[in-house]
Amino acid sequence: MAKCTICGIREAFYARLYSGERLCIKCFIESIEDKVRATISKYKMFEFNDRIAVAVSGGKDSLSLLHILAKIERDFPKASLCAITVDEGIEGYRDEAIRIAVENCKELGVEHHIISFKDIYGYTLDDVVKQARSKGSELTPCSYCGVLRRRALNILARRVNATKIATAHNLDDEIQTFMLNIIHGDTLRIFRTGPIFNEVEPGLVPRVKPLCEVLEKEVTLYAYLKGIRFQENPCPYAGEALRNDVRNMLNRLEEKHPGTKYKIYGSAERIRGFIEDKPFKINLNQCRICGEPTISEVCQVCLLLKDMQ
Repeated sequence: MAKCTICGIREAFYARLYSGERLCIKCFIESIEDKVRATISKYKMFEFNDRIAVAVSGGKDSLSLLHILAKIERDFPKASLCAITVDEGIEGYRDEAIRIAVENCKELGVEHHIISFKDIYGYTLDDVVKQARSKGSELTPCSYCGVLRRRALNILARRVNATKIATAHNLDDEIQTFMLNIIHGDTLRIFRTGPIFNEVEPGLVPRVKPLCEVLEKEVTLYAYLKGIRFQENPCPYAGEALRNDVRNMLNRLEEKHPGTKYKIYGSAERIRGFIEDKPFKINLNQCRICGEPTISEVCQVCLLLKDMQ
């Protein structure tokens, strides 16, 4: 068996084809944690006294991020960490995820806060999807969930006095979104979906993505090696056709040409840097119905809820 290229002592169990490294279990785990630390430093994601709300769904990515940030946070005594979870109201699925999230937070000693679609909007996601389908809507459940979930996370983060929201988007998530924005011609969204969104606007809690430079398969492997309990069953509404096509295409390219995903990520960063250099600013208004920040007169959430009536 080949030796680990990092320590040169233990046997390697994992080959990183994009870098040529062969890693033992210990060095692999440390490499993921070091990469997250480096990403936080690179993008200046946190201040020394931030109150960080980790968006925890119960899946592998969010719970891996929670465990890593809980470890890092010990070195910053003036910072604090909490977990925030949104209960979308998906029958037969969400209860297990929330239970697992609660168990992990107790294990780590991290305070945990939960908010539900039903409490905020008066509807569960199941209600929204059922109503949308009855009206022949062409939007996917993910489209509705994304709008409602982002608002819910922001509301809960404000309630717990968080100064940053940390979401568990990994590198695969980031480049899939980048490719989708290219396909849709949405250059403004390319600017708004990077590793950090630190626009200081009343009512909006800044968001950061500490896992944005870690491959999805390596996050999964990290979670298994660390023995982190997470929900393995996929969301019953998952399966957005175009995103799945993009995901499959990128996976095929990476398998045939290792390092492709990191190259696409680098291209996205360069394009985003070019856009950020341009003299424009996103002007946010207050929604005339709910008062939440929006770029329009009426926010997407209120438009969606109006259709439910």
